[in-house]
Amino acid sequence: MLKPLLRTTRLLALACGLSATLVSVSAVQANELKWAAQNDILTLDPHAQNHATTNNIVGHAYEPLVRYDRNYKVEPSLATSWQVVNPTTVRFNLRKNVKFQDGSAFTADDVLFSFDRIRQPQGTMQIYVAGVKGITKIDDHTIDVVLDKPNPTLLNSFTTFYIMSKAWAVKNKSEKVQDYKAKEITFASTNANGTGPYVIKEWVADQRLVMTANKSWWDKLPGNVTDVIYTPIKSDPTRIAALLAGNVDIVTDLPTQDVARLRSTPALSVLDGPEVRTIFIGVDQGSNELKYGTKGPNPFKDVRVRKALNMSIDRVAIQRSIMRGLSVPAAIMVAPGVNGHTAELDKVAPPDLEGAKKLLADAGYANGFDFTLDCPNNRYVNDEEVCQAVVNMWAKAGIRAKLNATNFSSFIVKVQNFDSSAYLLGWGVATYDAQYSLQSLVMTRTTGSDGNFNFLKISNAKVDALTEAMKTEMDKTKRDNMLKEALTITRDEALYVPLHHQMRPWSMKKNVSIAHNSNDAPKMFYATVSK
Repeated sequence: MLKPLLRTTRLLALACGLSATLVSVSAVQANELKWAAQNDILTLDPHAQNHATTNNIVGHAYEPLVRYDRNYKVEPSLATSWQVVNPTTVRFNLRKNVKFQDGSAFTADDVLFSFDRIRQPQGTMQIYVAGVKGITKIDDHTIDVVLDKPNPTLLNSFTTFYIMSKAWAVKNKSEKVQDYKAKEITFASTNANGTGPYVIKEWVADQRLVMTANKSWWDKLPGNVTDVIYTPIKSDPTRIAALLAGNVDIVTDLPTQDVARLRSTPALSVLDGPEVRTIFIGVDQGSNELKYGTKGPNPFKDVRVRKALNMSIDRVAIQRSIMRGLSVPAAIMVAPGVNGHTAELDKVAPPDLEGAKKLLADAGYANGFDFTLDCPNNRYVNDEEVCQAVVNMWAKAGIRAKLNATNFSSFIVKVQNFDSSAYLLGWGVATYDAQYSLQSLVMTRTTGSDGNFNFLKISNAKVDALTEAMKTEMDKTKRDNMLKEALTITRDEALYVPLHHQMRPWSMKKNVSIAHNSNDAPKMFYATVSK
């Protein structure tokens, strides 16, 4: 059994010498990789939290029916092939002779169980099976996926629909998805049993996660890394000191201020790449009064106030001074590389403080107003610094925001409990299609996948109608026009305040090579460590 969740901050030793945390796991081997990044996973339950770090690391143990290859093309995984039976039915042929890590056989029953499980409302992963009416078992290795209507993004969505063992879940009383926002702990949230390339041997929250190659994996590792030690290190200086001292082999979220120094360090290399992730600010638009703000009518209900928030921000200054050029100023909610993004839509206007002040005055807030901005301080590149810069920019327009920066694990619980008046978040697009962002973030929240990450009570009837239509539109030209219109409305109504599209440079020892992932999902099975 893995150790229970613990929250500690014993990380400073990494800056000074070989950490006792690292050496206690096992002796250093040629095929061992010590990996550090800013934040930890939230859970080991594959259906609980739609959080990129969690999905990626847990996805080393659990597998979907289909996966992305190195070029982000869908390829077989637990399904060997699939055929369109009719416009609303897709038949998947499941891989035979696959074992879960406890030795039990993978069958169609596990897919049906996982489908029912991922849709449970206490989780936030329903988006990956959106539009699926049901899954029917044909035999132990054949299933039919029955759709509400034709679905143009089904396969892309299924790349993050992880399959769990029904027998294991039942045995360990984990049929229900962990309720993370209620701080629930279950067997499945602290233990893993997948079919994937690695076995998660140990997880001590905020300290380390240890994986070892699954010797029974049905596939072959493309790299040679058999053991991975993941260490979350919140502090930027400590994380970089660990890399420079040789105590970790790779860091996958570099502070922008250190990139130039790492490029010039002979023992290290830097791998650059864009991310399909947009960093944005969202504000409560549904409450009659802000929970954390000036008493009286909620100012964020007024589009003029939201536009003033948007107009006050100097995105180019943030790119230059805080991100050191490693970001792309954003006007829309999806990044380059995502279907639906265009340079025309994403053209950023310069800040307009006088225009913002006029809009505020017209809305009845000539003297400004107060509210709290919640911000993670260990999730995105320079997240707290970006929040502080935005707060300072708003102040010049008379908007008084109090910054509340906290650890991501507590921040996201607060957000998911609707306990925030405004927050900064980043959104990566797992499907590489803008529908994913519109459906999750902008659509009116329901009990299903629509608006499942809309914790701001946003509701726009036109965006809802467009997103509902694009879910089933198979004509690419018509569908792209729908994406464009919905993204334009989201921008022009200032339903969110996009800041920038993030870039992710990684740094590693010269003897480490790995494929860069634009979806912020470093795959350790692609890594190679040479002697």
